[in-house]
Amino acid sequence: MKTITMTFAKTALLSGVLMAVVPGIAIADSMEKKGTTPYVTHFIFRPVQSLEVAGLGTATLLEAVGTTQNMKGEKMLDKMSARCTALSVDSGPKKYIDGACILADADGDKIFSTFDTRDVDKSQPAMNCGTHIITGGTGKYVGITGSEPFACNAMPALAGDGGYTALDIPHNTTWEIKGQ
Repeated sequence: MKTITMTFAKTALLSGVLMAVVPGIAIADSMEKKGTTPYVTHFIFRPVQSLEVAGLGTATLLEAVGTTQNMKGEKMLDKMSARCTALSVDSGPKKYIDGACILADADGDKIFSTFDTRDVDKSQPAMNCGTHIITGGTGKYVGITGSEPFACNAMPALAGDGGYTALDIPHNTTWEIKGQ
């Protein structure tokens, strides 16, 4: 009788473990492997350091932080924290911003991208500010790549000193996760 009780206890314990683990696996497996996702990042830009020669040009290091909002109400690229570092150059005919960003979801999984405001996708006229290139990710985003043409929509001036600015950055992201 003791052997039957132990066998039953082990089976019940294993069943409980499987029930706890399998739903998590099913959720990860149900995540799309590719798609097109429109989302907006609500950014606050903070100037960190500037170089300036009056009449010749400026270069400003910027930090941007914000959150994302999926415009279709889907989970991909929604409610993620965003942090970017950028270099803004304005010298004669050269006016551009280059940088890199990290998006992090509630699980701590991250997506890394670079961006260039000189790289504009002419096939999407509304996305006329530049393009992010997704170069990889962690956790559920391992193997992610993609292209994110974006627009730059100025928001009202922020109160207070410091040169802070706010922008809404709509993206139209085409992405794919390979190797999972």
